[in-house]
Amino acid sequence: MNLQPFFRCSGAALVALLVFSLGAVAQADDWRSALQKEIERIDESFPGDLGVYVRHLGTGVKVAHNTEQDWYLASTTKLPLAIVLMQKAENQGLDLEQKLTLRDADYVDGTGDLLWVDPGARYSLEELNRRSIVDSDSTATDMLIRFVGEDSLNEEVKRLVPEGLGPITTILQVRYDAYSEVHPSVSVLTNRDFIELKTANTYRARYDMLLEKLDISASEANAGSVREAFERYYQRGINSGSLKAYGVLMEQLARGELLDEAHTEQLLGYLSEITTGDHRIAGGLPAGTPFAHKTGTQVARSCDIGLLTPQVPDEAVIIAVCARDYAALSEAEKAYQAIGRALHESGLTGMTD
Repeated sequence: MNLQPFFRCSGAALVALLVFSLGAVAQADDWRSALQKEIERIDESFPGDLGVYVRHLGTGVKVAHNTEQDWYLASTTKLPLAIVLMQKAENQGLDLEQKLTLRDADYVDGTGDLLWVDPGARYSLEELNRRSIVDSDSTATDMLIRFVGEDSLNEEVKRLVPEGLGPITTILQVRYDAYSEVHPSVSVLTNRDFIELKTANTYRARYDMLLEKLDISASEANAGSVREAFERYYQRGINSGSLKAYGVLMEQLARGELLDEAHTEQLLGYLSEITTGDHRIAGGLPAGTPFAHKTGTQVARSCDIGLLTPQVPDEAVIIAVCARDYAALSEAEKAYQAIGRALHESGLTGMTD
């Protein structure tokens, strides 16, 4: 599988990668021990909790830190959706050029440009899939989930990874589920209400706006803040999963076991072009390091999951990192970048300084 068009590696980088490959097995114990210690040190200095899963596909050597528990996956659930959609094209004859019409009820707060497009615009399934991954466009994501069907999506994800992932819901349903922890009358709100809530400058302002929309007082609320509401929601285990289970999915993708060659290249290409991860793991890697990944962000939760040097599956490295219980996303981003530097210093990027 030739992925060079998507991962513009220099000749020197590829040579360095091959040199690394020859010594990978002999050096496995060295990098594993050093990386494990550095990840533990990073987590100790981080004002929250980190979960980290690293696995070199050629040797099978791995590092696992806080992976015995489930983590809220946020928008990284958009990758299983993309895989399911492409599999339907391969196995069931789904035409990815088929178009869906953007409706007023489709808009979801978050990143991406579809929020600013007038209703009535038409987009192919392929274009919506690209936007869902590259731009993490939640409107595109929910249009696709409704097209596939939430039950059908979860059945397919269960087939791909029998244990450790899901259930997955629409992004809009996340809002209903989380804010229902404040008051059940949230069910009367529309998608436009949630978009307006997201415009609040602070969580406190968002909470006050929510109470105003629901026409209730703080004493009538079941949760005293947005943070408390989301923390309760996370306990339900929805849109959550094991980093190891997600790693299994990434390995299957890297080895071409999920999709045919064309769709594998296309999806890894999307993951290499994402516009939402410059300040996470990629921020700690040397410029030009091939990294196909997906990020996710929610209240006091975030993730960055992907593949380092995916041109040769046996030399690819799965890296799955999630963070929680921090006060500001910038704190988590510093930890992600530190992990990126640690991966490079361990030799796993195949790049030289």
